[in-house]
Amino acid sequence: MKALVKTAPGYGNLEIQDKPEPKPGKDQIKIEVKYAGVCGSDIHTFEGHYKVGVPVTLGHEFSGVVTEVGEGVTEFQAGDRVTSETTFYICGECRYCKTGDYNLCNRRRGLGTHQDGGFAKYLLARKQSVHKLPENVDFQSAAMTEPLACTHHAVAKAEIHEGDLVVVIGPGPIGLLAAQVAKSCGATVIITGLTNDRQRLEKAIEVGTDYAVNTEKEDVKELVHQLTDGYGADVVLECSGAVPAAKLGLDLLHKKGQYVQVGLFAQPEVQFDLEKIIQKEIRVFGSRSQKSADWEPSLALMNEGKVNARALVTHIFDITEWDKAYRAIKSGEAIKVLLTPVE
Repeated sequence: MKALVKTAPGYGNLEIQDKPEPKPGKDQIKIEVKYAGVCGSDIHTFEGHYKVGVPVTLGHEFSGVVTEVGEGVTEFQAGDRVTSETTFYICGECRYCKTGDYNLCNRRRGLGTHQDGGFAKYLLARKQSVHKLPENVDFQSAAMTEPLACTHHAVAKAEIHEGDLVVVIGPGPIGLLAAQVAKSCGATVIITGLTNDRQRLEKAIEVGTDYAVNTEKEDVKELVHQLTDGYGADVVLECSGAVPAAKLGLDLLHKKGQYVQVGLFAQPEVQFDLEKIIQKEIRVFGSRSQKSADWEPSLALMNEGKVNARALVTHIFDITEWDKAYRAIKSGEAIKVLLTPVE
């Protein structure tokens, strides 16, 4: 089968290879991939900024159909429509594994980073990570369950109540999903972006966000104050990974507000306004990836129509067209890109 493989560290080193079809072992499930999403981390991997266990087939956001199951698998059968968590191996012994926080296990191995992932015709997943698709969740939407689970994980960090004002900074796929998850909690949601985010800000309104603000042309702080009698936002979800955005987020919050850092910064060390955190008694949360408990609620949000993931798909290419996918994403033309396998 054809697979899109990161062959070595550094920029590029991504090529189509012929690989043997995988055979499921004990407690494993073989999945025929229908769609696989291109994540920002895949872009960083291609550019050499994110390290993976090379050589490895990339792709950790995907949907597909079960074609074969290994020994010990009775929960699934051939023909089941499924998606899978990225977790392929955990130690099962550390305090994080014992509390279900698999995303924090130091020995965790993930699909598309350490184990061959979804940029291929077939892959193997561990049965504990596989989820059946609800009736109303199509394959394109299901391929975005992983990023939706990441946003569900982030939103769950904060205590969002009916009528709260939530500001989402950064209208990329994660921000657009986070805005919808926050709306499902009963919040009024503002999403912010820049002039070159026009298409994404329009998409935000299309999927139900209350306000979409171009911060290069509009004063989002003034809007926040109008909506909160001058107090400030209840929650900020920072999804861009830009230092100016983080500073803006802290400024928009009211005293005792909640700040969740979702986006990754280009550099791990950034200037952060700790004075504002102290004086306003802001609660700051980090949010890393997702865990098992985020997946069924995410599938339910799509099944119930509370999150429209498919609306974010703007481009579909096959895995041999990586260059086209990369250009569409880097140019800002694309919102979400999906890849399909080739024979």
